Amino acid sequence: MTANAVATTISTGEWRALEAQHRARAEGHTLATRRRRDAGVPHPVEDFLFQYYPYSFALLERWQPGVGLGLEWEDGVLFPEGFSERYYSWVDGAIFADSNRLTDKERERLRWIQDLLVATQERAPNFACHGLHEWAMVYQGAEVRHAETTPLRLPQAEIDEVVRSRAICCSHYDAFRFFTTESRPMNRLQPTLESRMSLEQPGCVHATMDLYKWAAKSMPWVGTELLLDCFELALELRDLDMRASPYDLRAWGREPIRIETPEGRRDYELEQRRLSAQGSVLRGRLILALGKI
Repeated sequence: MTANAVATTISTGEWRALEAQHRARAEGHTLATRRRRDAGVPHPVEDFLFQYYPYSFALLERWQPGVGLGLEWEDGVLFPEGFSERYYSWVDGAIFADSNRLTDKERERLRWIQDLLVATQERAPNFACHGLHEWAMVYQGAEVRHAETTPLRLPQAEIDEVVRSRAICCSHYDAFRFFTTESRPMNRLQPTLESRMSLEQPGCVHATMDLYKWAAKSMPWVGTELLLDCFELALELRDLDMRASPYDLRAWGREPIRIETPEGRRDYELEQRRLSAQGSVLRGRLILALGKI
């Protein structure tokens, strides 16, 4: 990116206000998680994104404008706190995210992310999975991932029967890799890292949840407003994922979506479609932001 590509420059007062607003919004998520972590009381929904995705609280809390927005800053020697010369340059009394500072390897990674997002966005969604991936992860009970924090709501024999009685069609590698050894052959697809580009589809709860991951990997270039939007949608997706699972979250105030019943599968699909539509909007924004780099 060149200095001439800065579309708008805002005053120090304006961007400091945006920075404070963003931090307050982000801390609505991070402070509670910090308190639970310090107290050793995990939450199976609200803490998951900080455990599953290896990104710090600070990444979510620290405001970044993204490409195209200049920030008034008269000091031509020191950058403001939170803005690194690794990513930013000065021009005419303002700093801006300068994509000329990307290495070839970094630029290649961002192009790969954009290609994956485009391929996913253009593929037809599948709304017939009904969240069975979480059931396949505990099939036959040899290992139950969340057993220490979250009990199962059905006997193991009933969980196993649901898995055997329904078609499993998980297209997401990072979900599939947690299937038990016995449930893997039951999946109609056998996703791998290499097949991700050809399999991921926009109806998938995990593919949409991963928008947070791809936004995080694209920082600071896409900006933290989009990052936080993706994070908050991922929280809703995690909530759906766990309510439709064989785990019992009623102690955390969440009623189950009983996908073992026709009514539950209908409710799951309605919610899946709603969140997929929101994900499509965010995916489009992320594709557009990456295209500006």
